Amino acid sequence: MTAAKILVVDDEADIRMLIDEILSDEGYRVSTAGNAAEARSKVSSSSPDLILLDIWMPDTDGITLLKEWSADNDSCFRVVMMSGHGTVETAVEATRHGATDFIEKPVSISKLLLTVENALQKIPKAPVAENPVHLPTLNTPVGKSEKIRNVRRSLEQLVSLASPLLVIGEPGSGREVAARYLHTLSARSGQPFICLNGDDLSADRVTHKLLCSGDSDEPGFIAQAEGGIVFLRDLESLGSDAQRILAAIVEHGDYSPSDRAGGKQKTDIRFIASITPQGFADPAAHGVRGDLVEQLAISTVHIPALREYSEDVPELLRVFVEQLIDTNRLPFRRFGFAAQNRLRNYPWPGNVRELRALVRRLLIAAGPEEISLDELESALPPAEGLEVAFLKQDLLSLPLREAREQFEKAYLTQQLALCDGKVGQLAKRVGMERTHLYRKLRALGVDFRR
Repeated sequence: MTAAKILVVDDEADIRMLIDEILSDEGYRVSTAGNAAEARSKVSSSSPDLILLDIWMPDTDGITLLKEWSADNDSCFRVVMMSGHGTVETAVEATRHGATDFIEKPVSISKLLLTVENALQKIPKAPVAENPVHLPTLNTPVGKSEKIRNVRRSLEQLVSLASPLLVIGEPGSGREVAARYLHTLSARSGQPFICLNGDDLSADRVTHKLLCSGDSDEPGFIAQAEGGIVFLRDLESLGSDAQRILAAIVEHGDYSPSDRAGGKQKTDIRFIASITPQGFADPAAHGVRGDLVEQLAISTVHIPALREYSEDVPELLRVFVEQLIDTNRLPFRRFGFAAQNRLRNYPWPGNVRELRALVRRLLIAAGPEEISLDELESALPPAEGLEVAFLKQDLLSLPLREAREQFEKAYLTQQLALCDGKVGQLAKRVGMERTHLYRKLRALGVDFRR
């Protein structure tokens, strides 16, 4: 009997090689493809019996390919979908469009071989149960990636402590969510969570706001937070007077209410603060007292930028859609797989906050239930032509020198935007000497003066 022909489609070369080796050792005839274009070509030329198809690929997502092949009446092969971040919703969508089975990566050898054997024998698979999926709360860092699991683990390990905590991350990355997650898990969960930033502590009223409310009988923010948590959002936004008062309270654990003559009042407050990576690296350059950072940084948690764990974008989309439907009574819409794939490759300068705002805009806009790639593109902010080319173009098709230049220009352009156009910050961020960086920007045609 002739061995079955299996096509493995996955954009990760290591996974293609591993599955190729496993199946070849079992006697199957295996070929591989690294993207949708290669997959279409292999299907046309070799007529496989079974395709193992990854859902998330940079050019065309696997569900779109599956739909194409399902619509082709001449197709006589089976398709098993693969995903490193599978959900019930994804599995249902895949089987609805004709997939024989669905497996999660990393997949064990025994699971892979059993799935392949069943698919080739055309053993019907029990339908995927559409069980309700528990949604994370608004105060939980969302994601299944290792980076987000590490964030949750780090916060859970710090729950029982009373010492200050510094949360380091880019604006919009979910620093406040991390603080609220720790508050929810802690023994202080029944006590206040007071969130303060520069707008709450204006220079002319900072003492009254923090320590009392002037002529009012209402206590100041410190007294209001007694027994709970004070979250200082964006240390860079706090004025010098606010930083001075807070540094003394954090260091000594007491304060002098401004409406009391003499005497200190002890506090039982846990202080959590957020700061950007640049502010943490050089507090003085960003207007932050070094002693305040040192006092708060007894423990630190780093929140990754969304572009560092883009595999979680589909789950974030699902969670935000459900939350906005529940809280804002917006109409239900879902992102098509092509749209999801596009967003997994978007750089997200505004991080999770930008993603949630995008979801909200598209739900408010109403329209068809499925949000298409075309609708999504019209909702995304305009991008530099090069950035779009970088995101959509397969650099492997270019000569080495041209590919390197394309990458360097797109990389530095995006990093410069994240540094608000400040070349000094960019030099620290990318680890380059400033003079060399200026020459590189000029050579690549990056307009750093704009």
